[in-house]
Amino acid sequence: MSAEFKNNKGVCIWLTGLPCAGKTTLAKGLYQFLKEKGVKVKLYDGDKVRKTISKDLGFSKEDRIENMRRVALRALEDVKNGYTVIVALVSPYKAARELIRKMFENGSFIEVFVDAPLEVCEMRDAKGLYKMAREGLIKGFTGIDDPYEPPEAPEVHLDTTKLTPEESARKIVEYLVREGFLLDKD
Repeated sequence: MSAEFKNNKGVCIWLTGLPCAGKTTLAKGLYQFLKEKGVKVKLYDGDKVRKTISKDLGFSKEDRIENMRRVALRALEDVKNGYTVIVALVSPYKAARELIRKMFENGSFIEVFVDAPLEVCEMRDAKGLYKMAREGLIKGFTGIDDPYEPPEAPEVHLDTTKLTPEESARKIVEYLVREGFLLDKD
């Protein structure tokens, strides 16, 4: 994809998946690609959000949902201003993701399931969080003792055991172009 793009309308690309499934890597690569192609783009990554707008929240179910809601409110404003917004959050609960989807209008919410099996996520875990959760040092860890409810019908489903981050980003861009969120400048 060598074309330059322009935003046709704002859109929120919500990356959901288990911890270490590849959301952050994909989000950063997609952000950089879109920015270089002239797209007005913003990125909300879970780790950074937890240090800023959600630093007062823990990891209870209620706090996780509130974290998602806060990010969604920011993303919604950006979408209304014509931005392509990339959100990379575990977002473990189906019902909460559906509530967030309803906040957005005209199909401007795209759920992307960044899919990797639990055993692969554990192997990728450089911080050792899964190990600590299995040892009982971390309670309520998604995928271990707190559920992850995978999307049933995401707009884009990416198997990160079979696709590189670049291939995954390309699939998202192809979806954005096909659905009219991005237009070729030519």
